[in-house]
Amino acid sequence: MKIGFEGRRVIVTGAAHGFGRAIALAFGALGAKVHAFDVLADGLAETVAQSGGTCTSAVVDVGNRDAVQAAVAPLGPVDILVNNAGGVCGQTGRPIEEISAADWQTIFDVNLSGAFFMTQAVAPGMKARKQGRVINISSGAGKTISLTGIQAYAAAKAGQISLTRQLAHELGPWGITVNCIAPGFVLSNPTTERQYAAMGKDGQDRLLQNIALRRLGTPADIANAVLFFASDYAAWITGEALSVDGGK
Repeated sequence: MKIGFEGRRVIVTGAAHGFGRAIALAFGALGAKVHAFDVLADGLAETVAQSGGTCTSAVVDVGNRDAVQAAVAPLGPVDILVNNAGGVCGQTGRPIEEISAADWQTIFDVNLSGAFFMTQAVAPGMKARKQGRVINISSGAGKTISLTGIQAYAAAKAGQISLTRQLAHELGPWGITVNCIAPGFVLSNPTTERQYAAMGKDGQDRLLQNIALRRLGTPADIANAVLFFASDYAAWITGEALSVDGGK
């Protein structure tokens, strides 16, 4: 199977590190012109530097609809959108009665509203050309529970899966596919590294024992699944949420 994206225009959000960086670099290596979005300017600069000239970048808060519209408009038609921006926004698991409205909303803004606003921004161009790919990066937390214990994170990631199904049916008549990836536990950024360390050896061993392949995932594992959904090999797949988790 040979996959290539020569001449394709791609936006990857949350591209300053982890999954987003791996996805952006993978598309660039296969011929795509990649626009990397994130709120972390230093990390974006590193992604661009590693891309060998295949990536440009913009500092964008995807939870801000006006900022998204302003960032996407100058880029022209977009062939592929990867909604990867997300995470726990520095929060840790706490009892429900301790969660403020701001705590809840902050996680929804980046994980769920961001995916909606970004798709909303690229949809008109995709409709006009009757083609497009949207890939949302959810989480295993959206299918089961979150290891973090963060209620908003589990709910927002489940919302991404539901949004994927809904938009697949809305945009399908224009030849636009919308799919979702639900990663398992991957050491992809400082947050996941701290979480893994906090488990201790016994917790880490239990985590691995619950994975059929007995290893943690890598950012490349997630990027490879994105490349498949974005490719012509997935032309008749839409509305799907694929677990990439080593087997549970």
